[in-house]
Amino acid sequence: MEHLHTLIDYGVLGLLLVMSLIAVALAAERWLVYRATRIETFADRRELELHLTRKLHLIATIGANAPYIGLLGTVLGIMLTFYDIGAAGFDTTKIMTGLALALKATALGLLVAIPAVTFYNLLLRRCKVLLIQWDIRHG
Repeated sequence: MEHLHTLIDYGVLGLLLVMSLIAVALAAERWLVYRATRIETFADRRELELHLTRKLHLIATIGANAPYIGLLGTVLGIMLTFYDIGAAGFDTTKIMTGLALALKATALGLLVAIPAVTFYNLLLRRCKVLLIQWDIRHG
């Protein structure tokens, strides 16, 4: 069962860390794109919308799925703790340590999801503002 320890520590937590870095990088890239976008250069509203919404779905996907990946890590950690209880007997210290370590995956999942969803909502609002500004100029 030692491979489950490795899977939780390096697999689940590593995946969440990578997802967090991707979400932050995409949010920064989109923000820079929005700052550089000149709505007057777009003749077609749909073309502008495609330009603005590019990659936003990835941030939303990370925000929506990070808690589930964290929960998966927690479930695996709890399963591992129960296995250890069955194999080695009842040791309160070992049980509490195992459960606390299992919950770190859920905590990290939430720490990834909350900023990703916040970035997504802020970027979506900026996107809508730019589209409304285009409508005002071309309406």
